[in-house]
Amino acid sequence: MFFITRTCLIFFLLTPVVSWGIDLQPNDIVAPKPGNQYVSLSYYNSQYSNLYRNGAVVTAPAKFKSPVINSTSAILRLSASYELGDYIGVSFLQLPYGTVKPAGSLATTPSTTGTGDLAFATAFWPYMNRNTRTYLAVAGYFFAPTGSQSNQSYAIAESRYRSDLQIGFQKPITDSVDGMIAVDTMWFGGTSQCGAACGYGYNVALNQKPLTTTQLGPIYKINQTYTVGASYFYVAGGAMTVNNAYLNNVANTQRYLLSGQANYPFGRITFQYGRDMDIKNGFFQSNVIAVRYQKRF
Repeated sequence: MFFITRTCLIFFLLTPVVSWGIDLQPNDIVAPKPGNQYVSLSYYNSQYSNLYRNGAVVTAPAKFKSPVINSTSAILRLSASYELGDYIGVSFLQLPYGTVKPAGSLATTPSTTGTGDLAFATAFWPYMNRNTRTYLAVAGYFFAPTGSQSNQSYAIAESRYRSDLQIGFQKPITDSVDGMIAVDTMWFGGTSQCGAACGYGYNVALNQKPLTTTQLGPIYKINQTYTVGASYFYVAGGAMTVNNAYLNNVANTQRYLLSGQANYPFGRITFQYGRDMDIKNGFFQSNVIAVRYQKRF
């Protein structure tokens, strides 16, 4: 049973603030005009409930009988668009700050507050046609373990590097509806400093297989101000080993995300709501709410 505890803790621990994969907002695949700088501030509130192990709810030991995990974070992002030869490029730096607070049957577990890992990303558009609203984008992401390192079971930052490659495509379906699809794969650096997060009282070696996320859905432009969208996600892979012992905790998760966006003279506001639909391993995300504000300067 301690093996199950370790396995499930690890699966959640490494993603309390940053979602698996890279979630896109409506029209993120649309190429911006070069020569602009942006600042954005995002607020996330997520709640996790039942713990799953190979598709079944875990109820023992007693601490997992009715678990609740609340995760909140604020994320600051600075972006710039530019010309990259014959292409358009965008780069950003991002830093999160958040809190993970266990509750329910996990109420005796200490909460954790601190900064997350610094992220850097660059995207460019190999193909774009504004007249036909057709875009093909490629983006690379890099996460450095610069955040608050915690010995608590539910940590904010990770003591390992991560990288992600994403390809997205968007084109019109009707005059006011576009369709988008994006696929990304995240690779994880190994670490020899996984202690409490891996269920041990001392540091052990953690390694993880690549994790692939596919997201797709429609984007409906109501008018020049308001846009709505819906996305379906399928996440697969990401099995882990601790000290070369295979944990058999492959992700097989389906979830959805609904988005509403408003473009005003003072900036762009985005509201998103989503949750898991089906999960094989880990804590079930019962809801996630995200509010973002972006301003060009």
